[in-house]
Amino acid sequence: MVEHVHEKKQFNIARPHPWHGMPAGSNPSEGIVTAYIEITQFDTVKYELDKATGFIKVDRPQSTSSSPPTLYGFIPRTLCGERTAEIANLSKGDMDPLDICILSERPITRSDIIMEVIIVGGLLMVDGGEADDKIIAVLKDDAIWGKCRDISEIPKTLIERLQHYFLTYKIKLHDGVDKVEMASTASVEIRKCYDASHAKEVLFASMADYDAHYPRD
Repeated sequence: MVEHVHEKKQFNIARPHPWHGMPAGSNPSEGIVTAYIEITQFDTVKYELDKATGFIKVDRPQSTSSSPPTLYGFIPRTLCGERTAEIANLSKGDMDPLDICILSERPITRSDIIMEVIIVGGLLMVDGGEADDKIIAVLKDDAIWGKCRDISEIPKTLIERLQHYFLTYKIKLHDGVDKVEMASTASVEIRKCYDASHAKEVLFASMADYDAHYPRD
């Protein structure tokens, strides 16, 4: 009779918090990070992480027909704080995790998942005077995008779509007496698009900001 011996493995019986409970990535120095996905290209409702519970919550239904051109989420154990703001020549960051947009050839239709991605660049977005960088990445081992290593390898049209989305995703429609009016989005601006090297600087600054505000025991 053959006795089957099962290897004893350590694992968490409780789900880890998506922001605090997992590392930023397997090799951040090479731009390989973990992305937690909050929104897909098919969502017309803006979902975001509830920081207290770690669950996805509804932030707001989108007022317009605009939808994100890529997967959208954040990098765990990052924070747009003082160091991140300093790189952007601003006095403060938005104090949220570092946002990330991911290109994938295959449609991914669900959120609340994690994936390993490679950073290729980013957008310096300023929202209400606060640094709110949007890192751009590709899905690791993706058949089409997986070999890209810099923003210069991404079609300009895709970058323009991302810029348009972030410049308009906070627009609110108001019913007037005889017309629908759009609220101003003057508080949101994109100051520049940057390459992979600068994106890694932003990543390291956000990781340092996280460690400063959430020191480990």
